[in-house]
Amino acid sequence: MELKLFNSLTRKKQALKPINNTVNFYFCGPTVYWYQHIGNMRAFYVMDMVRRTVKYLGYNINQVMNITDVGHMTSDADEGEDKMEVASKREHKTPEEIAKFYWGICFNDMQALNVETPEHICPATSVINDIIAFVQDILDNGYGYITENGVYYDTSKCPNYGALGGMNQNEKQFGARIKVDEFKRNPADFVLWVKAKDNHIQRWNSPWGVGYPGWHIECSAIGNKFLGEHIDIHGGGVEHKTVHHENEIAQNYAKCGHQVVDIWFHLEHLMFNGGKMSKSTGGIYTLSNLKEKGYSPMDLRMFYLSAHYSKPQNFTFEALNNAKESYSNLKKLLLKHKNGTSKIETSKLNWLKTKFTEYLADDINTPLALSVVWDALKNYPDSVDIYNLMLDFDHVLGLKLAEVKEETKQIPSEIIALAEERKLARINKDYKQSDILRDKIASLGYTILDKPKNEYEIK
Repeated sequence: MELKLFNSLTRKKQALKPINNTVNFYFCGPTVYWYQHIGNMRAFYVMDMVRRTVKYLGYNINQVMNITDVGHMTSDADEGEDKMEVASKREHKTPEEIAKFYWGICFNDMQALNVETPEHICPATSVINDIIAFVQDILDNGYGYITENGVYYDTSKCPNYGALGGMNQNEKQFGARIKVDEFKRNPADFVLWVKAKDNHIQRWNSPWGVGYPGWHIECSAIGNKFLGEHIDIHGGGVEHKTVHHENEIAQNYAKCGHQVVDIWFHLEHLMFNGGKMSKSTGGIYTLSNLKEKGYSPMDLRMFYLSAHYSKPQNFTFEALNNAKESYSNLKKLLLKHKNGTSKIETSKLNWLKTKFTEYLADDINTPLALSVVWDALKNYPDSVDIYNLMLDFDHVLGLKLAEVKEETKQIPSEIIALAEERKLARINKDYKQSDILRDKIASLGYTILDKPKNEYEIK
């Protein structure tokens, strides 16, 4: 079945047309200077849903995710301090130590959320030579220029610069996020390589002096290194659309002479109580914070699944509680079907699978895909056929349904003591006392089943 995704560049749904059935997929990864909150984790969940859907529809996948460990300023443009430098000063550690620590936590959280690992995960600092070569190609092709501050991209040379973010060149001149720099030829020009100050920690030799890469260039260089000049899907948060991804388009065009990305894919923000998730609103929660409050990673994944990626999703604990309850009910219904004896007609199973797949293929519509799950679990006779169908669906949903088991009660020590006392009464053939103890155990909500040789089982 053909996958259609909304292309942010053309502003319409577009069919995926991979070469040789392998989808080249690039997704902008984390800047590893701090903990990734659940808004960040929603991005990785969406990345995972794209990946899983592509595979479910029968394509192969070659996925790349970068790790930004240099060059990302405190502004998404070229302003402020490098975020890794800020973190280094804050924690009195090297940027390498900062990156290793926060990436380790991020990766563990992604694993807990059941996010599949991309084929290539690439820190920016591991490809400095590739970045330098990419910048040199941009210069050689006439799209860059050198100043006292570093190497800049000349946006006036790029056709349709601003089209992704919906701005033309004139509008871009006065954009609030564009800093006027005396060294720039045009206000919208952006830095490719920064000449480092003497006190800057991260610095490398280059043909233009000692320095470090700008943020935008890393994704173009990493994408080119692993995926070449054709990327089927490039994804990331909607906040990247007007600056970071706009600049990637320009960089790729300058090197390759054509559009490199076929479909630009953007997810909307996770909101907190109706506003943007931020420290000022008190709405920054990590996966660890939610675990401490009694929620599992799968509760959070169930919450994410309830909304379409292209719409802002509002996080409240009421909504998370609803997701937790939904996930619990789903597991209970799943186990009923696992133990069911009814047979479901193949035509009905095929219909359910077709509807589920159609909803996914239509811009990854997870709320409608979930509606098929609930229909199957609630409205069909208990059947292992439905159970197996749910396991098939879970290749996309990622809810770890194959691991769902009957919950076992933790038997209180008081009940165990009474059971042992009853066992002794039976050994001594004191059946009257045995019956009294059995009734007392039952009054406390437990059943004791006798087995040969005076053994027993408590339920």
